[in-house]
Parts: sequence; C-alpha cells; structure tokens
Amino acid sequence: MSACRAGAILVAGAFPVAGASGATPSKISGSTALALAGVIAPLSPILSGAEKKAVAMLFAVNADIPYKKPIVVTADRIVCRTSNVDITLRNCEVSFGKKVKTVNGSTANEIFATEALAGIPPDGAAGSNFESLSKLSCTIDPNAVRQKDGSGADCTFQSAD
Repeated sequence: MSACRAGAILVAGAFPVAGASGATPSKISGSTALALAGVIAPLSPILSGAEKKAVAMLFAVNADIPYKKPIVVTADRIVCRTSNVDITLRNCEVSFGKKVKTVNGSTANEIFATEALAGIPPDGAAGSNFESLSKLSCTIDPNAVRQKDGSGADCTFQSAD
C-alpha cells in the first residue's frame, strides 16, 4: 500500500462517518462538510458568483461574511483518479446535470483528499486509485457557521459503486 493511500485511509478512519460504504446514503457535518462544499462550489455552474464567494470566504476561515442565506452546493457525480504508476496523474470529473467539469493537478488532488476525509472508500485496479460519489448535496448556513459552534455545514451523498 502506498504511503499516500495509507495516509488517506488513516485520515478517513479518524473521522466517524455513518454508512460511508456501499451505495447507501451518507451524511457528514461540520468542518468536513464545509471542506467538501468548499472544493466543489468553485466548479458549480448552478451557484451564483455571490454564493461561490461566500463559500470560499467561509472555507478560508472568514465567518464574518455579508451573505446570509443558506447555500446549497450540489453535484450529480464526482469521480477522481490518481495513479501510483503515472505519479503525475490527478484527475476528477464533476458532473452537474449534463455539464461535466474536468479538473487536473492540485485542484483534483484537493477533491480526492477531501473525498477521503469524508470517508469515501477508495477503489483501485492495476496502478489506479479511484474515489467516487453521487447525489452530493451540501447545505451551508452562513448564520450558523458564524456562531463557531461546529454547526452550519451538512452534506449528504452516496458512495458510488
């Protein structure tokens, strides 16, 4: 097992996630939910510029933002791939309805690592590592996040098979 994969498994195992295996619905809350919303929001064709900016500010440790309404970050499917043979390979495809955004490099690595943190189980074959999920829906409530009590960020998703 590679050191990176072992580290991702160790990190993912440090955070309890109910039902994160199989195709059953899973739920995460708090900082991990904010992180998952934070790496997907910039790619969303659905969110307004103000919503993307608000999520970015919250994810960058700035809870005092002017945006007050709850923000819902969604994606139909996220599939990320890395390789332990072609070590330069880092790629994610994020689907929003019929629109698919492909990201590479550090952006893909952020999504891959955040999926691991959220408890998405890795899969692999012949030098490739995959993580995927579907039906992502994260609700970020800036007013609750502003309270700094761990609330205000919740996500549901299904681990893709």
